[in-house]
Amino acid sequence: MVGMKPLERSLEKLDDVRKKKLSDMIGSATDTVLSSGTVPTSSSGAATSAREVTDSSTMRRSAASMLSGKKPIHAAAPAKKSGPAKSTAKKTDGGPQSKASAAPEIEDVEPSEMSLEEIEERLNSVVKTETISQLKSTVWKERLEAIGMLKQDVENLTELDKSAELLVRLLCAVPGWNEKNVQVQQQVIEVITYIASTVKKFPKRCVVLCLLGISERVADIKTRAPAMKCLTAFCEAVGPGFVFERLYKIMKEHKNPKVLSEGILWMVSAVEDFGTSNLKLKDIIDFCKDTGLQSSAAATRNSTIKLIGMLHKFVGPDIKGFLSDVKPALLSALDAEYEKNPFEGAAAPPKRTVRALDTASSTSAASSDGLPREDISSKITPALLKNLGSPDWKLRLESIEAVNKIVEEAHKRIQPTGTVDLFTALRGRLNDSNKNLVMATLSSIGVLASAMGPSVEKSSKGILADVLKCIGDNKKHMRECTLTALDSWVAATQLDKMVPYIAVALGDQKSGSEGRKDLFDWLSKHVSKMSDPAEALPLLKPSASSLMDKSSEVRKAAETFMNEVLKICGQAAVAKNLRDLPSPTMAIVAERLKLSSVHEGISDSVKTVTTSMSLPSKGGLKNIKPGLNDRSSNVGKAASQRGVPARASVTMISSQDSLQSQALFNIKDSNKEDRERRVLVRKFKFEEPRREQIDELKVDLFKHFREDVSLRLWNSDFKRQIDGIELLQKALPSSGKEVVELLDILLRWFVLRFCESNTTCLLKVLDFLPELFDGLKDQSYMLTEAEAAIFLPCLIEKSGHNIEKVREKMGELIKQMINIYSLPKLLPYILEGLRSKNNRTRIECVDIIGYFMDHNGTEVGGLLKNLPSVAALTAERDGEIRKAALNTLATAYKNLGDDVWRYVGKLSDAQRSMLDDRFKWKAREMDKR
Repeated sequence: MVGMKPLERSLEKLDDVRKKKLSDMIGSATDTVLSSGTVPTSSSGAATSAREVTDSSTMRRSAASMLSGKKPIHAAAPAKKSGPAKSTAKKTDGGPQSKASAAPEIEDVEPSEMSLEEIEERLNSVVKTETISQLKSTVWKERLEAIGMLKQDVENLTELDKSAELLVRLLCAVPGWNEKNVQVQQQVIEVITYIASTVKKFPKRCVVLCLLGISERVADIKTRAPAMKCLTAFCEAVGPGFVFERLYKIMKEHKNPKVLSEGILWMVSAVEDFGTSNLKLKDIIDFCKDTGLQSSAAATRNSTIKLIGMLHKFVGPDIKGFLSDVKPALLSALDAEYEKNPFEGAAAPPKRTVRALDTASSTSAASSDGLPREDISSKITPALLKNLGSPDWKLRLESIEAVNKIVEEAHKRIQPTGTVDLFTALRGRLNDSNKNLVMATLSSIGVLASAMGPSVEKSSKGILADVLKCIGDNKKHMRECTLTALDSWVAATQLDKMVPYIAVALGDQKSGSEGRKDLFDWLSKHVSKMSDPAEALPLLKPSASSLMDKSSEVRKAAETFMNEVLKICGQAAVAKNLRDLPSPTMAIVAERLKLSSVHEGISDSVKTVTTSMSLPSKGGLKNIKPGLNDRSSNVGKAASQRGVPARASVTMISSQDSLQSQALFNIKDSNKEDRERRVLVRKFKFEEPRREQIDELKVDLFKHFREDVSLRLWNSDFKRQIDGIELLQKALPSSGKEVVELLDILLRWFVLRFCESNTTCLLKVLDFLPELFDGLKDQSYMLTEAEAAIFLPCLIEKSGHNIEKVREKMGELIKQMINIYSLPKLLPYILEGLRSKNNRTRIECVDIIGYFMDHNGTEVGGLLKNLPSVAALTAERDGEIRKAALNTLATAYKNLGDDVWRYVGKLSDAQRSMLDDRFKWKAREMDKR
């Protein structure tokens, strides 16, 4: 019904089998139409039948060529030439003309021979005999007068289309292109220009008849302007593609160098006027390289450089790949021209349009993306694919370089044909044991993506998943190569197509923190450029888990990316996408992104977390100094956010009556083992609590402790915190089982208090902890490894507090620890304290080792193993540290005698002398006793 052209884009994705079948069906359908006799006939039946057969065969060829991806083949010109044929098809009564007849005809562009007498005979009703006689005159004034009269006659014609070709033939014959008088030449060109720009359909035969003569007139400065105007009119009539194609041969072979240089200058203006959509770019680039730039005439080379610069304006930097093999001097001139004509792309619309496009050029314009792409399937040989998997790494590297060379030779623009096996082979190299080969492979994959464009997605067979795995490498150079490959990929296919692969990569815990951070940073740069922002929403869930990553850089990068998505997609879309996240994660995401619409479907405890309390920052752990007016401010603010009056909230908290019936602890859904696994700790060495750890503690606290206790413990006012500790103290004797189950949460909360600077609250905690540990001792409870790793590093590090009373209480607490955690397990934490940057902490740890030696004896192997570390401190500059170390070693001497020398390790002479004096002093003290 409509021919192939409207269907072409819909059929691009069909496989070869279906294309062939559809091509056959289209052919048989056309035969059926012809044999059914439904097409109306006219009195000249034979002529009509011939025309219809030609049309149908043309449509069949066009369908086959479009389905196969090949260019349509023009039918051979008929043996017998004639003038313009009149259409013999008629409209049927009461109905429109058959749409099948609208199939494009293949126009005969080669002009037939026609004598001047035949032309005169056919034009006798249009042009006066006297005018033609004067055009033949040898007197130039008579010819000038005659061409003026002809111009008036042509302008007065009402049906110029019928006589257009005959008039052009007449002017080509008389006065002809050998006319010497400039004025007559100008008038002839103006008449032809008028005809070309006025008629509805200007035959290509007329362009062919005039082109040689017009190109010669372009070379003459006196007739250059009208001649260039005429060529532009030809382009508007039949398209610049046809005019350029015919001019190439004329300009190459003409003896006058001006024809070439000035013709190229006209081409510059034509490209600027019409753009490149109707041109065969490969042909024009080849013409520029082989003819224009190779010319010995500087004017021609300069004109060609201007033409290539104008092409760059419409095509972009990709054109440089086709000109990489020209001389360096010309390359420099081209680069300067590129700067004068920066790439504008869609921002540079053509100034002129073509009235009627031929089928071939319109098909080319519709299906081409500009510069041509080369088929490299013949170069991807079985030997190349085999060598990519060779055991010899040098052969593998040579094969990767060979792939790069193939793409380079194709001017970095290739077709997808035959590349599936190539990508499969390259995929294997992404897991190569040789990291340099992996980086070379990533570079090749990026080059292939740039060269193939959007089609790389179908041919690559999911290789992007393996590319993204390389982002987890610990080498910075490897990660940079991966990001470069991703940049090439996103430029070729857009980020929308990459989202499923990236979502998997973000959820892969095997990826290193540096790799995930780099990937989030990369996403933040590219997500705003997505054509459909909603495509980025699947990346939110894997990003949410990264908000609790142990690396602060990953957390920050993930938060930045999620805020970018929030900015683009809006709160509603983000909240909807994250609704089914686990409650603790949801609480953190809601607070971090300041989402107000995520509370639907979240438990009350999580709502309390996200709306009632303000989270102290990492720096705030050390610097919180609540003012006198801060009491209950957060509670009132939180209550007002939930739509409850602040006074009612305070009343609820201050009044115990409504809460007395509720248990202080809730261990119903507690799963201590899961919590301990979730707490990321570095054993022995103390680290400040991270943001995501504080987030999780907040959620756990509100989930397992009564609301009034939770609000007190998490209040920024230290007095409210002390109230919460007193409530815990009262419940301690009767809640042994619950305390054991929730001990890890309490210990994490105590660590936060240790990190703050409020002494009153810290002393209250240090009063409560001995009672807590005594209660655990009464139950014969021993701390788990996770509980010890949560609490002991902080306790040891903070034992060097600058307030003596706090130091004393912490020292007593460490000594008490052996009742609930064995001494051999405790000693590694104390040994880590000997390495602290705080000198007071080191002194306390040395003293504690001495205390344990005095009270537990040296039978504990760990104590003796620590003696070298203690002895090393005798060389410290700080006199207090030296004194503490000497005292502890003297205590060891008291228990071991001279055997102590076996354990202290290698010492300098000065240290040995110092110890010897201290040991003798200790011996005298023992003798006195």
